[in-house]
Amino acid sequence: MTDGVVGFAPDEIDPTTPTRAARLKWVVVVNRDLPPGRAVNAAVCVAAATSPAVTGILGDDAVDADGNVHAGLPWAGCTILAADTGTLRTIRAKAASSAGTFVADMPAAAQHTRVYADYLATIKETAADDIDYYAVGIVGPRNRIDKIVGKLPLMP
Repeated sequence: MTDGVVGFAPDEIDPTTPTRAARLKWVVVVNRDLPPGRAVNAAVCVAAATSPAVTGILGDDAVDADGNVHAGLPWAGCTILAADTGTLRTIRAKAASSAGTFVADMPAAAQHTRVYADYLATIKETAADDIDYYAVGIVGPRNRIDKIVGKLPLMP
């Protein structure tokens, strides 16, 4: 979900500066009550939905001394935070209503279905206020993201 295009202009991409200097901030907030495997799955799925949607978020590929290529990573960083179910729902709602912010989420239903079409059908029949989230990824202006996520702890 986006409000317009969210991303870095080519002249903003500077992999020589600290991540805190980037105009945009990327956070993934994961349900703190999930077991580790489900939490990692939720975070990875949200990241997979984010990276192609946010221009300039991935840095150049790295090449090691032997010439092997390693795929580009987020040059501006990505912070993984933890929250309870209610807080995740609130964060998603705030982010989705914030102009210039990209949101990718993973509803719980995504991990409870084995067929993607079944997931789509389940979500279609679920009211927005009844969706529980396992992870929410947000990219947007640093100060806005900080206000949305507050002082959530890092995922342990």
